[in-house]
Amino acid sequence: MARHSELRDFWERRLEGDWTESGVGYRALGRPFNRWMYRVREEVFLREAGRLAPCGRSVLDAGSGTGFYVRLWERLGAGDVTGCDMTDAAVARLRGRFPDHRFVRQDVSELDAFDADSFDAVSCMDVLFHITDDDRYAHALAEFARVVRPGGHLVISENCLQRPEQRGEHQVNRTLEWIAGTVDKAGFDVIRRVPLLVLMNAQVDASLLWRKLWGGVLRAATVTAPTGWAAGAALYPLERRLVRRRRESPTTELLVCRLRERR
Repeated sequence: MARHSELRDFWERRLEGDWTESGVGYRALGRPFNRWMYRVREEVFLREAGRLAPCGRSVLDAGSGTGFYVRLWERLGAGDVTGCDMTDAAVARLRGRFPDHRFVRQDVSELDAFDADSFDAVSCMDVLFHITDDDRYAHALAEFARVVRPGGHLVISENCLQRPEQRGEHQVNRTLEWIAGTVDKAGFDVIRRVPLLVLMNAQVDASLLWRKLWGGVLRAATVTAPTGWAAGAALYPLERRLVRRRRESPTTELLVCRLRERR
């Protein structure tokens, strides 16, 4: 398991060299495939975050990366969008891309740049499973609860395993039970959990055989940019149907949580 400083250095190098969908997404599958994948993510996020009536609201996007979800909050009419990222590489470019918004270099587990009850909603997409220290993960959720107003919302993406957790150097896929318990301790209620992707990502909550088989198929299909584009185009319409119809996913899911009133 990498230390926090090592994780920051890892992402600093990665985003400095590739500030695109592949830099923040499933890098092994290449940029063309990731662009199709992010079209599905966009549809799910707009549908679910749009149900929160964000028009005119104050939003923090924690772990902004390329600003993909900052752009989506804009499309939903959020009144004030603030972003943060742990890397200088991302923050400098985000300030150039979105000059009307504020961006600060902050780790999601240390949001001391923001006062309590500052936001109506916080999003933290594709970040939490990269926090390899469980205590730091729990502290991130506590920070979200501190900066969100009571009754406000948290939108996150997670790999909610119903199999044993999987720990790697730069990513930990935790169990649904652990995630739900940690979210609850921070003061949030999970009000919705829906697939963000189904087939267009690593099958982390599937059997080992299917995980390896499908992973091999995706890597083979995306070995070049043209084949990656074609594979994404072929899977895209099926993936759109699957994320609408399935209740759970063998890969990344989107969770919408509401902060309980403080006692």
